[in-house]
Amino acid sequence: MLKIRLRRGGSKRQPSYRIVVAESTASRDGKFIEVIGFYNPRTQPETIRVKEERALHWLSVGAQLTDSAAQLFKKCGTTERFARLKGGESLEALVAEAEASAPVVNPQTKPATRAKAATVASPVAAAEDSAADA
Repeated sequence: MLKIRLRRGGSKRQPSYRIVVAESTASRDGKFIEVIGFYNPRTQPETIRVKEERALHWLSVGAQLTDSAAQLFKKCGTTERFARLKGGESLEALVAEAEASAPVVNPQTKPATRAKAATVASPVAAAEDSAADA
């Protein structure tokens, strides 16, 4: 059985994912058939790119979505377009709609960084600061 799922990339604590079509028995980062998209949760807003034509093709031949891939496809509207494809709409019209509605991706978008924890001042330092203000 074929699955559409996420394949992790990136370095430690800096994940990015490829959306791939793979055999369900293959390991998470193992052998895959085709890369059909990209997902980076670290950018603001998060980056989701899907090759709509290929995604719709694999869904139409019976590939199953994993839970995480299904959430991403729902966000970018691919699941809705697939339902319309099954209803009889043409593939070309759906792909054109997907390209028109895709947000412009700025490759220079900086990854989100973790907010540094606020340093807690000691009570003595706080008392000195308030005395200096008075």
